[in-house]
Amino acid sequence: MVSRSCANFLDLSSWDLLDFPQTPRTLPRVMTVPGIITDVDGDTTSEVTSTSGGSRERKIIVANMLPLQSKRDAETGKWCFNWDEDSLQLQLRDGFSSETEFLYVGSLNVDIETNEQEEVSQKLLEEFNCVATFLSQELQEMFYLGFCKHQLWPLFHYMLPMFPDHGDRFDRRLWQAYVSANKIFSDRVMEVINPEDDYVWIQDYHLMVLPTFLRKRFNRIKLGFFLHSPFPSSEIYRTLPVRDEILRGLDYFGRTVYIKILPVGVHMGRLESVLSLDSTAAKTKEIQEQFKGKKLVLGIDDMDIFKGISLKLIAMEHLFETYWHLKGKVVLVQIVNPARSSGKDVEEAKRETYETARRINERYGTSDYKPIVLIDRLVPRSEKTAYYAAADCCLVNAVRDGMNLVPYKYIVCRQGTRSNKAVVDSSPRTSTLVVSEFIGCSPSLSGAIRVNPWDVDAVAEAVNSALKMSETEKQLRHEKHYHYISTHDVGYWAKSFMQDLERACRDHYSKRCWGIGFGLGFRVLSLSPSFRKLSVEHIVPVYRKTQRRAIFLDYDGTLVPESSIVQDPSNEVVSVLKALCEDPNNTVFIVSGRGRESLSNWLSPCENLGIAAEHGYFIRWKSKDEWETCYSPTDTEWRSMVEPVMRSYMEATDGTSIEFKESALVWHHQDADPDFGSCQAKEMLDHLESVLANEPVVVKRGQHIVEVKPQGVSKGLAAEKVIREMVERGEPPEMVMCIGDDRSDEDMFESILSTVTNPELLVQPEVFACTVGRKPSKAKYFLDDEADVLKLLRGLGDSSSSLKPSSSHTQVAFESIV
Repeated sequence: MVSRSCANFLDLSSWDLLDFPQTPRTLPRVMTVPGIITDVDGDTTSEVTSTSGGSRERKIIVANMLPLQSKRDAETGKWCFNWDEDSLQLQLRDGFSSETEFLYVGSLNVDIETNEQEEVSQKLLEEFNCVATFLSQELQEMFYLGFCKHQLWPLFHYMLPMFPDHGDRFDRRLWQAYVSANKIFSDRVMEVINPEDDYVWIQDYHLMVLPTFLRKRFNRIKLGFFLHSPFPSSEIYRTLPVRDEILRGLDYFGRTVYIKILPVGVHMGRLESVLSLDSTAAKTKEIQEQFKGKKLVLGIDDMDIFKGISLKLIAMEHLFETYWHLKGKVVLVQIVNPARSSGKDVEEAKRETYETARRINERYGTSDYKPIVLIDRLVPRSEKTAYYAAADCCLVNAVRDGMNLVPYKYIVCRQGTRSNKAVVDSSPRTSTLVVSEFIGCSPSLSGAIRVNPWDVDAVAEAVNSALKMSETEKQLRHEKHYHYISTHDVGYWAKSFMQDLERACRDHYSKRCWGIGFGLGFRVLSLSPSFRKLSVEHIVPVYRKTQRRAIFLDYDGTLVPESSIVQDPSNEVVSVLKALCEDPNNTVFIVSGRGRESLSNWLSPCENLGIAAEHGYFIRWKSKDEWETCYSPTDTEWRSMVEPVMRSYMEATDGTSIEFKESALVWHHQDADPDFGSCQAKEMLDHLESVLANEPVVVKRGQHIVEVKPQGVSKGLAAEKVIREMVERGEPPEMVMCIGDDRSDEDMFESILSTVTNPELLVQPEVFACTVGRKPSKAKYFLDDEADVLKLLRGLGDSSSSLKPSSSHTQVAFESIV
């Protein structure tokens, strides 16, 4: 189904609608690779001259913002830039050797006038190896503050716009701004990339359609994407009208795609350098003196509805209510970072935070004691570090968050450094953590007390447990956390990510690539270089010169469309099969998942056609022969175990049915809701595997089916049996052709390719294993669809009719799938 949002992607990305200015092209392009797909901006050039001078390893880091700080010089009026040492994009360099070159692509945190952009671009490229993407102020607001912050970000945090005042509803103009901004980013990357050597690393949800643009231009691009936000469940994500377009970059289609959970770490050196500052040490002593005799609980959060600040305060209120003896002995210092977005929800969260803090302080505070200390201002890094170092406990209570490195920073600051000035005593280092189970770093902190932030009583109890924990236990928990955090820092994260990316790209240039689809529906199909279309002209010469041929054909999806309501073969199919069967040099077999009765009735005009029904459980060499089976009768008690399970799932899942075969039971969910049907199929698969663990059967999941059948039944074994009997009769095949379209046919492709190498075959036959559709397969050939298959078979049949009949016996093998 084509979404309206990508029906004409050229219009969407060109921004005729809002008339945003295009990014000036001031940077030289570099060499691309052979077989490039045409660029979406209409550039039909498939190759351009490279200006890259050398093969030094280079990583292109693409993020919404460049890792730079910007300001205009008051005297000269010129723009000045310096590195932002706190930027993750800059810190990830620690994971690579000093020989690695980094090129950064992103926007600046200031608005640059159009007449200054060329000069600034040159300065950034020469001095910082940065490429700026200049977005107009209107586009930036619609792209970042609009689509990213008010639609993607709430959705990724499980917030749906159920009402107008509860989040912004989908706005197609904001989506168009998002696509347009991603297109500008892609233009800048294309100007500087050497796709044969460079690795591109895209950061976060701001640029989720950028991979599609880049892969359309360079189909073998070495590209990785890291999402720093939590990804919602399918039930939440599916509400996004442009869900398919955003996820299109993850399509497999033969490419190697790694999906991995990889927690980000902190920059140890940066934290330790701030810890060593005199100002940090002085502030730490000041804080310790200010809260002398009290337990200091620390919270550091952005002001937004997902950080759970108000829930944290309510939990502290319950702490004082339940453990009244802690009054005057415990203080929560809550540092509130400035909000990253604006809106009613932020204002409401801020109002509730202040009202709750005021209520607690009025009820439990005194003239010289405030149980809640709110610091709502821009806090210098050295002051934050001092609070980390001085705190007895760190409380992170987010209701939904990404990685959240606050607990990591707290542990490192409590550890201090060898030349530590912030931690004045020499006693063993200790720390206690109370963290929400809904934040990304929670699984990596096994020594933390995990809580459900919505259960304020449990949070209060957890804080009390942390405060009264013994020194020995606090030390052991701290040592465990510090060891993990110090060995899994930001450098480790970056190195691990890039190693996975390099492994995924290892075979990029050993495969052929095809571009399929339009707009954001575009995807790259990557297959073996030997994978090619099977043409009549290629196979007929081999067909004509061989005297004994084995031909295996599939039915559903090969001769008859998979979704066809009419399941019996057309007159054309029957005519083609009869032509092949009448050639005495042919042994043609059908190896099918369908029942033998249906196949016999449908194909009765083809008297010399061999049929292997139910994936080869039953085999008949021609219509007048008896059915035979190569499998001994098995205990069928398993049917009485399987049927009730399948029936219960059928009753619970609308659009499903059970097919009763002689050798198997099949549960179909093709007509059910796609997501629910797939979920039920997976659940039933696990259920049946558990129930049938000791039975002589196998449970397999296929295309819209779950099947239970005896062990050792497959199309591959059926094909082996046919070829083996031909050899035993003294008629080994000189040519073997097999055509099929689904997963069960892959067994046959593999079996045929291994069987023909049997030493008993004195002459190795020519093998043509062919899949229907361009997709990853064990076959070396493909045909596009059923029409292509009939065209090929008709060509072989015509070739047979032009040859003189020989004395050899004629047989045909035809395969059908479910």
